[in-house]
Amino acid sequence: MRSDLPLLEVEKTAQEELIFALDIGTRSVVGLIVEAVGEKYRVVDCVIREHDERSMLDGQIHDVMAVAKVIGQIKEELEQKNGPLHRVAVAAAGRSLRTKRVKMDMPLAKHAFITREDVVAMEFAAVQEAQAQLAQELNEQDVTRYYCVGYSVVNYHLDGELIGSLIDQRGDVASVDVIATFLPRVVVDSLITSLKRCDLDMQALTLEPIAAINVLIPVTMRRLNIALVDIGAGTSDVALTEEGAITAYGMVPVAGDEITDALMNAFLLDFPMAEEVKRALSVHESVSFTDILGLEQTLPVADVIAAIQPDIQQLAEKIAFKILELNGKAPQAVMLIGGGSLTPGLTDKVAHVLKMPAARVAVRGSDAIKQFIGDDHPSLNGPEFVTPVGIAVAARRHPLRYVTITVNDQTIRIFDLRKMTLGDGLLAAGLDIRRLYGRPGLAMSVTVNGRMRIIPGGHGTPPVIERNGEPAGLDTTLEDGDTIRAIAGTDGENAKVQIKDLLDRLDTLDILCNDQPLSLGPIARVNGEVQPLDTWLADRSEIEIRLPQTVGEALVEAGWELAPVEADVPSFQFTVNGHSYSLPARQEILLLNGKACSRADYLRQGDELVYRLEEVPIPAIRDVIPLEEWVQESITVHFNGEPVTIPVAQVTITMDGREARPEEPVANDAVILVKSTVGSTPVFSDVFRYVDFSLDQPDRETISGFVMLVNGEPATFQTELKTGDKLELFWD
Repeated sequence: MRSDLPLLEVEKTAQEELIFALDIGTRSVVGLIVEAVGEKYRVVDCVIREHDERSMLDGQIHDVMAVAKVIGQIKEELEQKNGPLHRVAVAAAGRSLRTKRVKMDMPLAKHAFITREDVVAMEFAAVQEAQAQLAQELNEQDVTRYYCVGYSVVNYHLDGELIGSLIDQRGDVASVDVIATFLPRVVVDSLITSLKRCDLDMQALTLEPIAAINVLIPVTMRRLNIALVDIGAGTSDVALTEEGAITAYGMVPVAGDEITDALMNAFLLDFPMAEEVKRALSVHESVSFTDILGLEQTLPVADVIAAIQPDIQQLAEKIAFKILELNGKAPQAVMLIGGGSLTPGLTDKVAHVLKMPAARVAVRGSDAIKQFIGDDHPSLNGPEFVTPVGIAVAARRHPLRYVTITVNDQTIRIFDLRKMTLGDGLLAAGLDIRRLYGRPGLAMSVTVNGRMRIIPGGHGTPPVIERNGEPAGLDTTLEDGDTIRAIAGTDGENAKVQIKDLLDRLDTLDILCNDQPLSLGPIARVNGEVQPLDTWLADRSEIEIRLPQTVGEALVEAGWELAPVEADVPSFQFTVNGHSYSLPARQEILLLNGKACSRADYLRQGDELVYRLEEVPIPAIRDVIPLEEWVQESITVHFNGEPVTIPVAQVTITMDGREARPEEPVANDAVILVKSTVGSTPVFSDVFRYVDFSLDQPDRETISGFVMLVNGEPATFQTELKTGDKLELFWD
């Protein structure tokens, strides 16, 4: 719920009523019947009962049955004089009060105005974050173990700047700074359970420090820097005021029991006897007691106090140091209340440690309460009765009432400081306010032609929240018995995008292909690979989008009928000596503006492109298998000045098991075997197989015969040759 802490001011009433108040302390329980007349209060009846055993420790109920027994005894005794009692005002220990300050950020949708619902949801999310942080600090697994009894907004921020209100503002990030106050659920639940066992309903709940400080330090005094210290049996509670508000709470884990322990150690007393001696120190000049050995003694109070001076000094120091820790300096005044405040010399020692005038530290009793009329019971004017009277006053002026509601079929009890809202009910049920609102889907980033583009995710949907079957908002006021149902909104879809969604406009490359107009769209490459425009992109993809630039790209974009892949083109298959080969049966004809071109040539708007496939003639064996590659040895000679290569090895070719000639065409799926064997040394006549030479005779009258020379020496057709020989043949 929304509040301005501390919650102290309510409307005044002149109605007369009787208030049953209980101060459930560590050592004893005080029951008061207080009559309220307008703004005045008078104690009608009072019963005090001490606990039979240590059923409470430091303000926390440890044995519900034992505490309920004492409460029942007090109730029964008061009912004998005052009639049936059904409702009671109680207080929770202030040392259990926890405060947490949290700042919560909320990303905003672009171009969207902030609604009141957004602000309320952010505030409650901040309170829940404070609740989680508090649980983490205290090593608690269940964050709902602490009741939120109030929160206040310190500041709003928009994009890092302080702003008075976020409603109808626009920006990137909104922030709220919240102070939230919590009570442990176990403290309140144990109180309620103890009362239920005595057939008592909780009329109002207050906090012990607030109960005391509100009756002793009214609003008109709170501009002063005052420390109020409630010294009980187990702990000393500290509260501070300044600038019109209660600024801090604290607790010191030492109090009256430390003085009792000191008396036990100094004079060998049991605990009950030491308690009696301690109480007598402030009202008698001498005390009598019997130690554990049965020795009876009567000593002056001054001697007894002298024996426990170090312990009194230690108590004063710890209280003073806690005040300095919380306040940062000595306050203007210190008020001591509670039974432990009657410890002799305590006020002077506290003043000395704080370096304050002794008159600025004083013990205050219930007689200092302006609204209190205590003449009928002067014995109730002591400092130990300030808190019980304060509880009765708080029951009318600033009570914590609770309401019972049902949240998603779970019964929840929450405290109503002011008007509770539906958001308070969800917090008390442990529902995560942030998770009720569908989260926006994850955004993604892609790079398009070197520029980064952010693709936002989908918006989450708000929760469906109903109060008693009717739609309601987080700030809807709650009433006792309300039934709430909250269905979480759905998360937005993660960002997704296709290549075509990234096109600002659809440009085309317009050309003529085979005398037909052709408009080609853009080509998209994703991480270097060409992809169709309807491809879904992954986060951080790099995309290049452009029109076709080359003949090859244009053919690919035009479709497979114009640019078939190699696997679709019929081909010749054959093997040579066990190795498989394939040759295309058709060849590609490309003409750009009437001239032959390649797939790598660039295109421009309006170009004319001709593309066709023509049948390729069946190749001969010699064309696909150059025989020279199979001849391992040869010699080179010069015949009439021209170089001639003469193979030394002999090559035989078989195709599909039969002998074949190099000029024969290759049959599809043919099995070709090529063998090479080394032959005899070549002779002069072998050269004629590799040259074009005619031996036609010239005029017989002038020619006597032809001349054959090898390296200038006469030779015959059977003259053996070797590499480098020079052969000559001519008519003489």
